[in-house]
Amino acid sequence: MESQREIDTRGLTCPLPILKAKKALADMASGDVLKVLATDPGSVRDFQAFARQTGHVLVEQQTLPGNEFIHVLRRR
Repeated sequence: MESQREIDTRGLTCPLPILKAKKALADMASGDVLKVLATDPGSVRDFQAFARQTGHVLVEQQTLPGNEFIHVLRRR
């Protein structure tokens, strides 16, 4: 999926990946897509809850080798 913005939160733990995503989404237009790279295993659950609570759409989540995670969100 094509994203308008990508942020790298690898090496950061909760709550920093969510906070950085929240800040990035605030600067984006409705319907824009944000791709977040993370290494915190808790980020999978955290981004699911974040999407439910904020109304942003969690389009996709992937787990890559080496405990890396990709979260793709569409701004509401």
